[in-house]
Amino acid sequence: MSSTDPASPAAERASTQAHGGLPRARVLSIAGSDSGGGAGIQADIKAVTALGGYAMTALTALTAQNTLGVQGILPVPPAFVREQIRSVRDDIGIDAIKTGMLGAAAEIQAVADEIATIKHQTPGLPVVVDPVMVAKGGAVLLQADALESLVRELLPLATVITPNLPEAVQLVGRELDTVVDMKAAARTLRDRTGAAVLLKGGHMQGETIVDILLDDSGLTEFPGLRLPGRHTHGTGCTLASALATRLGQGFSLIEATDQARRYVQAAIAHAPGFGQGAGPLWHAHGWHGGLG
Repeated sequence: MSSTDPASPAAERASTQAHGGLPRARVLSIAGSDSGGGAGIQADIKAVTALGGYAMTALTALTAQNTLGVQGILPVPPAFVREQIRSVRDDIGIDAIKTGMLGAAAEIQAVADEIATIKHQTPGLPVVVDPVMVAKGGAVLLQADALESLVRELLPLATVITPNLPEAVQLVGRELDTVVDMKAAARTLRDRTGAAVLLKGGHMQGETIVDILLDDSGLTEFPGLRLPGRHTHGTGCTLASALATRLGQGFSLIEATDQARRYVQAAIAHAPGFGQGAGPLWHAHGWHGGLG
């Protein structure tokens, strides 16, 4: 852990485990706010908490947003993004980091600088980078000139990156129409960044969804049946934050991926049905078993 970490992680985790629970991982989400509560920081806080972690935040942007789309975006100045990260780091400590919406090159550079410093202080710290580019409703969340900065500055700092198919197309510069294409894209991204790659196949047509994980152990396929319905807003944010939580709790990448996927699938299955468009998930299903 960081030399600035005020608590011993070994002592904290031993205390938590002595009471029969999982380690209480401290997870920092660096992402945008979703006023509708379905994605972004709000989804991250819900998922981290539901999985037994402690959620902390560094806001990169405010959005006016609901299930129908994004009506407005107000970026947070990069200097204040840095201040939020340092404030959390210096007092509470960090067991895992998840990044989401970053917006422009200046924000990406600020976040990359701070993560590089934390990783230098804490070798092996899990970092999950969700390369958020476009909202579910189609609003552009990553400026065009920021893509190069994302690839050059931030992705190489990641333990694992979690692009969906449209994001992967932007990152590798070619269409991805089959699972074979997905595997090739995952290899391209791993070669380019050095990070493990969890490439999500939810945008591909068909009743079966296949996610591809490429890490040091090779390629792993995670197939699953597509769940019916329109309530899938925030699935990418939720998966990435759940993954960061499980990695922060000490699970292997394959174990963390499997558990994060199952958590998201259950959250979709128990969706509360709110909103007129792409509705939110039910993040609290682990406690409350959905809505009936």
